[in-house]
Amino acid sequence: MLGTNRDPRNFNRSFDSRCVKAGVRRIRVHDTRHTCASLLAALDVHPRVAMAILRHAQISITMEVYTEVPDEVTRAALKRLGDELGQRAVQFGNEPGQGGNPDAERSEDDEPGTTTGDAP
Repeated sequence: MLGTNRDPRNFNRSFDSRCVKAGVRRIRVHDTRHTCASLLAALDVHPRVAMAILRHAQISITMEVYTEVPDEVTRAALKRLGDELGQRAVQFGNEPGQGGNPDAERSEDDEPGTTTGDAP
């Protein structure tokens, strides 16, 4: 069905299977919000932009709860990570900023056009 909420248990199972497939440690879906906020802060994204991305109603939530300002070593590591991801995107035919095939990231248990309701 298009435009309907996905059962949270199914979304969590899909997220868990993607973690396994990617070979990364399993984390809570909500933890991805903290990671996103911290990465945005590390990349010097304006706090109002981060607030919009994270869909916070108040800037204080974005600034006080979700972000950790990294040290210079962490910033250098993030830059290397971004450079590496950009190189891999070029290797696979997806120039950075051009997007890719939106269906390429979909697993077999995803339904096209479904939503997850509120952001995790």
